[in-house]
Amino acid sequence: MNRPSPSSPRSSLSPPASPSPSSSRLIRFNKPYGVLSQFTPEGRWRGLKEFIDIPGVYVAGRLDADSEGLLLLTDDGKLQARIADPRFKMEKIYWVQVEGEPTEAALAALRNGVQLNDGPTRPARARLLDPPPEVWERQPPIRERKSIPTAWIELAIREGRNRQVRRMTAAVGLPTLRLIRAAIGPHTLEGLAPGTWSG
Repeated sequence: MNRPSPSSPRSSLSPPASPSPSSSRLIRFNKPYGVLSQFTPEGRWRGLKEFIDIPGVYVAGRLDADSEGLLLLTDDGKLQARIADPRFKMEKIYWVQVEGEPTEAALAALRNGVQLNDGPTRPARARLLDPPPEVWERQPPIRERKSIPTAWIELAIREGRNRQVRRMTAAVGLPTLRLIRAAIGPHTLEGLAPGTWSG
């Protein structure tokens, strides 16, 4: 049975679109755990300048320090806005390792929208990833409780609230243990090991 992997991270997703000819630059970066979505380090978190030494590019859409996966950077202000602004509804796809066993009822609730403290979420796409994606080992490893099983789900949303995915899974009784962003619109982690970039 084929398993999704970092070299083919979308499984059911379409392949990346070919870049249109222009003078703007778009960089795909596989952000490791513990790295901020900014160039300067802060406290115990590392900064992007440790990995990317390119002048004039800026992050298009943030990814929390304790999350991993696809981060886009560009030198094009309009493109940055289209990627980062939720009004443009660019779909973002996450692979989420959760504590517990997702039921069809929990997945249906994620699809239909769950109530958070800042209002209900919009309808999303959610499915169980079985078998789980073949991903790199996280450093440091997640803390698993031997008595409680874990599972992976794929969640696709078009919003960008603070720590939204983690809050959504918690709302259906599935605390997030590990969070990897696999795609933003047509852009994926294709061919990127943690800490590497392309573009």
